[in-house]
Amino acid sequence: MSKVRGCGGAGVRGLTLGLALVLAAVPAMAQNPPAPVVEDDPDKDPNPSQPDFTIVNLPTTLRLPKFSSAFRVTHRFGRPLGAGDFGDLAGDLFGLDAGGQIGLEYRFGLASGLQAGILRTSNKTIEFFGQYNVVQQGDTAPIGLDVVARYAGTNNFRNVYTPSLGVVVSRELGRHGAVYLEPIWVHNSNPLDLPGDDNDSLLIGFGTRLRIRPTVYVVGEFSPRVGYDTPTHYASFGIEKRAGGHSFQLNFSNGLSSTLADIASFGGTDYDDWYLGFNISRKFF
Repeated sequence: MSKVRGCGGAGVRGLTLGLALVLAAVPAMAQNPPAPVVEDDPDKDPNPSQPDFTIVNLPTTLRLPKFSSAFRVTHRFGRPLGAGDFGDLAGDLFGLDAGGQIGLEYRFGLASGLQAGILRTSNKTIEFFGQYNVVQQGDTAPIGLDVVARYAGTNNFRNVYTPSLGVVVSRELGRHGAVYLEPIWVHNSNPLDLPGDDNDSLLIGFGTRLRIRPTVYVVGEFSPRVGYDTPTHYASFGIEKRAGGHSFQLNFSNGLSSTLADIASFGGTDYDDWYLGFNISRKFF
């Protein structure tokens, strides 16, 4: 009987010790709870072939992460680089002394693959836009495909309204850049109501961005039109540097436009007139 009682006492002491160890571990577990599982969003990963949401003015198929945003400043100096001689150009600091057209753009990711934003230029044109990524290039798709819709209005969105609808087709070249084809229908592209001219244009945008250094790119785009047209189609090219979430682009264009409505309505001023400009963009994610 004494042996049984001895065994019973040892069992009680062991149970008491185990309970004490568990109670001692509870505060430590409360102070160091398990780390929450964070779902990875591939849209936040850097894309070396498509580092920005535009080429110069034309859109790309880069996806904006859900509930993230991006901001862009565009500037086109108003002095044609070919006006006058070299002394005149140098005297105007290669066009930097001239006034220009400025644009401010903000975009926001409404859902996965869906983004919307607003662009306002200093000529008081406001352009609202939305873009949805239908197909993302990958193992099962050789191209990327976005649907884009825009609606612009002059005089702070009080006068001439210009809706547009189209698609952006992209093909990434590995990690070396991308090429683009962008057929976009633009209505009311004849804002001056010239007699005998169409009031619609089919803007056929061609663009490319080529990576020449790990963070340096050359860019170019050309925007011929069918339907209502002007003698000069819009064209632009430039060089771009990426630094983290920032991109700085120095570009040259044969016009001052930065909205699709202006590109479809006015095109370039002349193939002999080229204007210095720049884009600065910043991603917030």
